[in-house]
Amino acid sequence: MVKGISKQVIVVESPDRELFDQAIFILKDEAVSKGITDEMLLKEAHRAINTPVSKRRLRYYGPVWACGGALATGMVWLLTILL
Repeated sequence: MVKGISKQVIVVESPDRELFDQAIFILKDEAVSKGITDEMLLKEAHRAINTPVSKRRLRYYGPVWACGGALATGMVWLLTILL
């Protein structure tokens, strides 16, 4: 339990409750002081929820790490043979 810290949050109910019940957004301290309305905060939270994650970008991480590992292993074997 953390004492002495107060944060404001927005809780947004999930439209599809198959996997998630809620999304919780923790507001930055300056967000409230800038005069941003509750409606603007909720619109931004819903926009963040509905923005799809780029599957194209995530798709290449596995093969890149596999090739990097294979290259590192090959370099270690080569150094072992040469030395």
